[in-house]
Amino acid sequence: MAFCSKCGAPVNDGAVVCTHCGCAVSGGANAPVGQLKTNRGLLKYILLSLITFGIYGIVVMSAVSTDINTIAGRYDGKKTMHYCLVYFLFSWLTLGIVPLVWTHKISARIGSELSRRGIGYSFGAGTFWLWGILGSLILVGPFIYLHKLLKSMNLLAENYNING
Repeated sequence: MAFCSKCGAPVNDGAVVCTHCGCAVSGGANAPVGQLKTNRGLLKYILLSLITFGIYGIVVMSAVSTDINTIAGRYDGKKTMHYCLVYFLFSWLTLGIVPLVWTHKISARIGSELSRRGIGYSFGAGTFWLWGILGSLILVGPFIYLHKLLKSMNLLAENYNING
């Protein structure tokens, strides 16, 4: 086991940053570009979106689209379209079809990255269709989908911050 040169905390073998202070412990090829946020939550999302008249929700979803490109881009060779393009341009232009396709694709991409990294959390395109669309019949389904999306992105960001 190695130790951080800045704070002296023990660091797992193969880790590229210290989990205690965030200092880079090795300059490996998998070193993260930067630290991604891991504090996304449903209650925070709802409350701040209400206070900011939806702006916070757009910012969070933009960060999700950017973060999944950062986390998975070098492994799957894909690039997810930025959420603002989907929301402001293509949603009204295609009568709501592009946001459905975009959400399906980003959910599938997040699910495959969770599997690739060995994170035991169930999420994917099926989660979107079952909770996000079909679950809207019971009113709480889209909230459950959003919670699962934010949690899966927190897990991916946490893994990325440690392992690159």
